[in-house]
Amino acid sequence: MISSQINVKNKKAFFEYHILDKYVAGLRLLGTEIKSIREGKVNINDSFCAFLNGDLYIRNMHIAEYSHGSFYNHEAKRDRQLLITKRELKKLKIKGVERGYTIIPLRMFISDRGFAKLEIALAQGKKDYDKRNSIKERDTQRELGRLFK
Repeated sequence: MISSQINVKNKKAFFEYHILDKYVAGLRLLGTEIKSIREGKVNINDSFCAFLNGDLYIRNMHIAEYSHGSFYNHEAKRDRQLLITKRELKKLKIKGVERGYTIIPLRMFISDRGFAKLEIALAQGKKDYDKRNSIKERDTQRELGRLFK
């Protein structure tokens, strides 16, 4: 099935943040949004999660308009509610208030049942020297891979 091949990743997240906890959340979407996601026309690179009225929303996620949609098409960058259990929501709310922590999306995928899921993470921003260490580790791993290939 082609829907299981949809796997959109946020590559900048692992470079910019230390990942502390991961959660899987559902999304409240419109009909044209899920059709556009199944076509693979979604971008989560600059998006983040925020609390609005006690609920967790993902902001700045771009889902392109559906090509065959008429006047029922959706807005490309609207806020979308994340569907997550109350226990996990409470944990994220407590940690999200602390200084230096943020909630970011890591990847979006289609589940076996056909629902769009978003893997989110509680993360802490890296300093410049941490980023340099990440680049150095990546380069050494690449060199070791070339030597033992």
